[in-house]
Amino acid sequence: MTHNSWPGAHGGGWGGAPQWGGRPPEAPQPGVIPLRPLSLGDIITGSFATIRGHWKTLAGVALAVQAVVLPVMALVVGIAVVSVRSHFAPVFHPPFDEDPAPEHVVPLVVAAVVAFALLMAVGVLGTAVIAALCPAVLKEAVMGRPTTFRALWRASVRRAPAVAGAMFLSGLIAGSPVFAVLAVWLPLVFSAGHGEGSLALLVLLPLLMLAAAPPAVWLGIRFGLAPAVVVMEGAGPVTALRRSTGLVRGEWWRIFGYTVVFVMLAGAIAYATQIPFNLVGSFAMMPALEGLPEHGTLPAGAVASLVLAFVLLFLGGAAGQVFQIGFSHLASAMLYVDQRIRREGLAEAILTDLAAPAPPAPTGPAPTGPAPTGPGRPEGDGES
Repeated sequence: MTHNSWPGAHGGGWGGAPQWGGRPPEAPQPGVIPLRPLSLGDIITGSFATIRGHWKTLAGVALAVQAVVLPVMALVVGIAVVSVRSHFAPVFHPPFDEDPAPEHVVPLVVAAVVAFALLMAVGVLGTAVIAALCPAVLKEAVMGRPTTFRALWRASVRRAPAVAGAMFLSGLIAGSPVFAVLAVWLPLVFSAGHGEGSLALLVLLPLLMLAAAPPAVWLGIRFGLAPAVVVMEGAGPVTALRRSTGLVRGEWWRIFGYTVVFVMLAGAIAYATQIPFNLVGSFAMMPALEGLPEHGTLPAGAVASLVLAFVLLFLGGAAGQVFQIGFSHLASAMLYVDQRIRREGLAEAILTDLAAPAPPAPTGPAPTGPAPTGPGRPEGDGES
């Protein structure tokens, strides 16, 4: 049975008091984590257990996202280049001692801005699908229920726009201190022109960015659980931001510390994942690089080596990036589960939901007419 949101959003506390003089009972564990307040080790272990138990689904959805996003990005770039190709020569190779004419520069700038915006939108949507997938997988993994590629793909795509909205709003709000610094600094630079004043402003920028970093990080952590809220509770972007703020309140430093560990761990493993691809790609590139100074054109074998090298480098980078994004969002969803266990009795709600009896199977003679429709479908006719 698939739930749109978890039960017990505002339930009671976790468990009861241990027996006097005895050891507290071990927490039940129907899935990848014990149903009790989680430690850092529990979250990391549970995240890897989720990846290990559902790697086929995670990898399948990630590959499907890449198969859609990359061709769309290539199409956007191709259309942008073809639409302004007649302006390249006048801008990049103007007549000697002449500046490019505005009628050639403006179309290139407009095409670059439009292409950048479209690439950002496509990239955010692709990332949002993976960000929606991780909590969807975790919800079933915590409860110890099986998953299917079709169900998780459908759930990820359905919630991806709301997750993208939550990510965009949280990034916009968290980045507001940096945007404020740039909004003040850029006009000063343009008005100062060349000279000592401009140099002083260049030196001042890193100091202003350092001052803007703490509030940006503080806001980012406050809204960091919003994607998990969107998927786990079926909330909208604005509601998810408010909910994330409430869950983080009073626990900011602990969540910040855990998040730093998750980011460092994900980055290290992503880098280690790329190393074999980079080594093989570098060895594949050597024959082409050795033949380049001696010949004006590369032979077919060298071209094939270059293509193989670039494919391997691309695959390594894509695999590392997907793991880094996926693990970070999976660990963030674990933090969401932990906060709800600590504050809202999610553990008891999960156990109650798992203990609920299944609906009774229909009895009597089998129907001879058309197959029934609506909620009374035979068992096994739908997806779990």
